[in-house]
Amino acid sequence: MTSFNFSEIGEQLQQASQKSKSTGISFAGKSLKLNSEEDAKEVVEAIKKCERLEYLDLEGNTLGPEAAKGVAKALEEHGANLKRALWKDMFTGRMKDEIPLALEYLGKGLCTAGTQLVELDLSDNAFGPIGIKGLAALLSSSSCYTLQELRLNNNGLGISGGKMLAQALLDCHVKSIQAGNPLALKVFIAGRNRLENEGAAALASVFKQLKSLEEVVMPQNGIYHVGIAALANGLSANPGLRILNLNDNTVGPKGALALAQVLPNFTCLERLNLGDCLLKTKGAIVLTEALALEGSHLALTELNLSFNEIRTEGVEPIAQAMANKTQLTSLQLDGNFFGSDGRDSLKENLSKSDRIESLGTLEEDATDDESEEEDVETEEEQSDENNENEAEDSETECNQKPANLEVKKSITVKEFLKTPTGENLLILKQQGNKAQDFIDYAKSLAEDKERDTNFPEEFTRIIMKVSSLCGSGYMDVRIHAESLTEDLYSELFSQAVKTNQISVLNNSLLVNLGLLKGEDKSSGRIDWNLEGCFHALEKVSQKSYFPSQTKDTLRCFIEKPMKITRARVVDPLQDAKASLKAALDRIQAT
Repeated sequence: MTSFNFSEIGEQLQQASQKSKSTGISFAGKSLKLNSEEDAKEVVEAIKKCERLEYLDLEGNTLGPEAAKGVAKALEEHGANLKRALWKDMFTGRMKDEIPLALEYLGKGLCTAGTQLVELDLSDNAFGPIGIKGLAALLSSSSCYTLQELRLNNNGLGISGGKMLAQALLDCHVKSIQAGNPLALKVFIAGRNRLENEGAAALASVFKQLKSLEEVVMPQNGIYHVGIAALANGLSANPGLRILNLNDNTVGPKGALALAQVLPNFTCLERLNLGDCLLKTKGAIVLTEALALEGSHLALTELNLSFNEIRTEGVEPIAQAMANKTQLTSLQLDGNFFGSDGRDSLKENLSKSDRIESLGTLEEDATDDESEEEDVETEEEQSDENNENEAEDSETECNQKPANLEVKKSITVKEFLKTPTGENLLILKQQGNKAQDFIDYAKSLAEDKERDTNFPEEFTRIIMKVSSLCGSGYMDVRIHAESLTEDLYSELFSQAVKTNQISVLNNSLLVNLGLLKGEDKSSGRIDWNLEGCFHALEKVSQKSYFPSQTKDTLRCFIEKPMKITRARVVDPLQDAKASLKAALDRIQAT
């Protein structure tokens, strides 16, 4: 069962209402390619004609340095009232050295005008650390003393970019206090930036100083428990925190403990997303015990603990923690290891407390026989806690292997494809299985169906299951999955070119990425992590063997807006798709 995200819809309506009351200019989605000042004339004239420019939306256009200079000149004279700089996806196809220069021009224009920004959105601009160099002067200037919302999602900042961003914000905070107008940032969004532990720790030091944060969204940043502990410490100084999203970082039981210790600070907490964070049973229990404290977190509307390898022992603590959450509308627990008994117990307990309506689908819960691995896992975690010191954690965390890898067993390619986990992939590697074993298996499937055209279709589904692990939180799994994926795609395209089946391959690729509805009902549903598949394509699309026809096809379908249905309001893969599109656009521009 899927429920509406009423809180998010309410916020969107409120933002739309605020924007409708304010005045400004929007060129969103016009796909303008502005290279020179002359090219930017339409934007410049619109700025000059706007009597009170409170927002400027340039999303989905592309500005070169000279065009940015022209816009900046107009802002110097007419941008004093600007509150919202909405500049998402604004540098598609630009060279690496063009972007920081363009940002410097725009920032200088705002500073000269004496702008006092409330919102700055530069999401989906893959400018990396060098982009922060162009932004640093603006972020530390008086134009940002009033900043309430900073959105830097999917910018590829990396560790160094995260540190530079943190320093710019700290400078802004210090100078704003001296000016008698302390920075009171409320919303900080920086998902998909590869910040890792060091970048997260640097930003945590900013959070510690601000004390004003209400929403922090940092999914998919490769942060392990060391970085999570730093974030927990920094966020603990922000009692007004309402929304925390750390989805798809490797929080683990240790990180869960660090978060659990500060959860009592967040009395206003409404939404907590720790999906796909490898919490394990122990981590889930310690978190839900913190949420279950009498009279705590009564404003909670959403909790996401999906895909965390939580077993049956975690069911009762979760259900008990939700018993008094009268505002709860969404409880996401799919992709765990509850088994049929655990699922029944969960539903029974939630029904007793009248919270069953909040429970999402449990379709992807693991089978009962997987629960026998719990004892091995628990022993390893206990040993890890007793013997590792923090310095060792920091040095070795990124090379950590999935629990149970040392359990001696062997599997076949067929068995891996049935259960495509990181552990099983590494076992195949230890056995010496290479890309050719997957190729041979795909050919055997196609031969069984006695149609040559089935090879690209069968092989594409196999590649999806391997490439889905390219988003793994374990470095050794991720590295091997990426290497194997490249080899498999190389063979796929080579065979398709030889047999003149590129169109068949493209269609199969779209279907298996969920971008196109398949006609063959017998092919089965998508049961792999599409986020990892999109990440893999970012790298593979840059290879010489990747056909331009396939690049164009992907770009076309990624740009298509998602069909809004009653069950799904927001595309959960929008960031992954945007990142792939940015990569394809960069390739097209070179």
